[in-house]
Amino acid sequence: MKVKRVAAIAAAIVFVAGCGPNPRLNDNRQWSDNFAFRITVKPSPPHDVEDAVYKVVVQDKKTGEPIETGQGRIFATSQDGTANTDNGLEKGKEVGTYYGRLRFPISGDWAVAVQFRRDSTQRLERVDWVQTVTSSPN
Repeated sequence: MKVKRVAAIAAAIVFVAGCGPNPRLNDNRQWSDNFAFRITVKPSPPHDVEDAVYKVVVQDKKTGEPIETGQGRIFATSQDGTANTDNGLEKGKEVGTYYGRLRFPISGDWAVAVQFRRDSTQRLERVDWVQTVTSSPN
C-alpha cells in the first residue's frame, strides 16, 4: 500500500512539473545547409521602440557540435518595406551562443533573417522567418 502511495505522489509531481512553462516552446528552430539554429527573443513577442535581444544558438547540423568562433548578423524589414533594423551578432559566454539586439520602430509583422558563417573563409548562410512585433505597453 505504501509503495502505491509513493508511486502516486511521484506521478503527480512529474505531471505538475510537466505543466509548467517550457522555454523551448518559444524557440524558433531553423536549419541552413550546415547549421542548426535555435533562436529566442526577449521580450517575446518584441515590442516596438524597445530593444529586443535575440539569442542565437548555433550548432553544426551534422555533428551537433556548437560553433564557437562564428560570425553573423541579424536584420529585419517591416512588412510594408518602409523600415529596417540590423545588428551584428556578438559571441556570448555560452559556447555556440551569439546575441544581437534589434529595435523595431513600428509594430506589425517583420521579415527577419540571420546570416552566419563558421569563419571569414566560409560563405554566409541565411535563415528567415516572420516576427510579429507588438505595440509597446508604455
